[in-house]
Amino acid sequence: MKGPGRLTELAAAGRLAAEYPRVRALLLGASDAELARAGRLLARLDPDEVARTHPGVPACTVAITGHGTVAGLVPALTAELARHGILTRPHLAPFGTYVSELLDPASALYAAEPDLTLCVLDAGVVFDEVPPSWRPGDVERAAREKAALLRKLAVAFTSAGRGTLVLNTVPLEHGHAAQLVDHRSRARLGIVWREFNTALLELAAEHPDVVVLDLDPLVGAAGAVEDPRPSVYAKAHLNAEVLAAYAREAGHLARHLAGRTRKCLVLDLDGTLWGGTLGDDGPEGVTVGEGLRGEAFASFQRVVGQLASQGILLAVVSKNDADLVRTAFREHPGMVLREEDFVRIVANWGPKPDNLVELAADLGLGVECLVFVDDSPYERDLVAHRLPEVAVVAVDEEPAWHAPRLLRDGWFDVVELTREDAARPARYRAELDRRDFSAGFDSLADYLRELDVSVDVAPARERDIPRVSQITLRTNQFNLTTRRLSQGEVAAMATDPDTSVLTVRAADRFGDNGTVGAVFLRRRGDELHIDNFLLSCRVFARGIEQACMSAVLLHARATGASAVVGTYVPTPRNAGARDFYPRQGFRRDGGADGPDGARTFRHDLRHIAPAPGHIRLTAGFAASEGTQQ
Repeated sequence: MKGPGRLTELAAAGRLAAEYPRVRALLLGASDAELARAGRLLARLDPDEVARTHPGVPACTVAITGHGTVAGLVPALTAELARHGILTRPHLAPFGTYVSELLDPASALYAAEPDLTLCVLDAGVVFDEVPPSWRPGDVERAAREKAALLRKLAVAFTSAGRGTLVLNTVPLEHGHAAQLVDHRSRARLGIVWREFNTALLELAAEHPDVVVLDLDPLVGAAGAVEDPRPSVYAKAHLNAEVLAAYAREAGHLARHLAGRTRKCLVLDLDGTLWGGTLGDDGPEGVTVGEGLRGEAFASFQRVVGQLASQGILLAVVSKNDADLVRTAFREHPGMVLREEDFVRIVANWGPKPDNLVELAADLGLGVECLVFVDDSPYERDLVAHRLPEVAVVAVDEEPAWHAPRLLRDGWFDVVELTREDAARPARYRAELDRRDFSAGFDSLADYLRELDVSVDVAPARERDIPRVSQITLRTNQFNLTTRRLSQGEVAAMATDPDTSVLTVRAADRFGDNGTVGAVFLRRRGDELHIDNFLLSCRVFARGIEQACMSAVLLHARATGASAVVGTYVPTPRNAGARDFYPRQGFRRDGGADGPDGARTFRHDLRHIAPAPGHIRLTAGFAASEGTQQ
């Protein structure tokens, strides 16, 4: 039985909450209709019951409000988050209250403490304000007033809210434009409407905790915006297809905010990146660049290259001869991607799941960071079965569909691209060079000494805020509390006199690693509390975390603190950091674990271990500070 059918069986047996961790796998490859049915079943679950039964399942609290009736978004959104292994905790605001709910910091919406607030807009937000007999000028006045109101709501949210506010552009319905009988007026209305949507899109640039979804591409794919019957009778102005597309985009955003954005795109070759079989046809005989199918494969390679230009790591895992693969990339005239575009090319005859595990280890990533594209159902099923954490994208014999199927799930979507993203491929290539370099040493100590590691700990500057927020969203293995922070939340902590946000930069003989970590400190009386400490997995095992902690402890003692207190909150992904505090001289602070398993540790500052001798450490805790250690 297919996964969605099994999900229906579990629901009928009353076992859906108990089996919730299986839902993600059951929805793999589900059609739109199957997802809609699954959403209706999943929306009936009590999120608290699921959380009690499975405390390790990540949850996202989503507040849903808007101009019209938006209750239909709840099932679609619940299914989309479930596809990514996330439990939805919905808060549905009363009809027509979006203005008051977002303006009032004491509203029920803010009391729900949403991670994601969806304010769904439709054309009525403007047309409800125009007179019965209207012209484009009336729409222009109403649109300007509404844009000003929405800007005010964004400011209020940034001041009073937490998490991320999602607005959307508003499609212009044919039924409104058709009410104007002259084409010049319709053209003017089009200009007015585009200016209104432009004003909405600009809100995302003005407010870092605001995201604006552009619905025009979604409507183009989903069809008509409005079904007249639910629109007239129930004030549900966006049809089910558009709401489903909206939910998919919101699901991608929720996945990113939950720290589940992917980093590496792994590609098969024969039938995926080019046509034909390399072993049979030879490097010059594979199909790419020439002819209809060749152009389709070249088009797919261009899309892959576009993703790589924004910091997505590219790799190959293929059952092929490695020398033939390299020859094809180097010499085939139609090839868009070349050997140097990939951080690793794995071409051998071993099982692909084993090669994916080894690839992830070489890159210092977990397999949950990988997206795997293959045209072979056998290979896809094998990877999905052996490595369920890997995102598997199905392509087939029609290369024209490769790019849409890869892009459909927004695996690499982030709120904002940072400078660190663009530099990521070069830094991971350098990481592979480090691993090759380490093979020439008899001991780890000798390797680290020759690696020549330097670490800089400094207060976060304004330009660092997007990267620090991104680290909290994307780092899982060395993330001591896994608290996810938006840019606005990071900025607020950076300017709060009682808190400090520190960036950790690292470099070595192979180059600059960039900002690889962050430390969040808070003064509570005469104690210094570590709210969180995060470090990128690609710089593990170099002593950087020990150096940073030594600097924090020395700073605490120098500024009169009586102790430093840190908290570790266990998750399925950060078990490797479980003993970090004890290894740094902290002692368990008495008492039982917290409700989320949180453990508190205390350092009395009497004996502080120095930074590892192979590290050159610069540490500053205020804009004017900076000490060499």
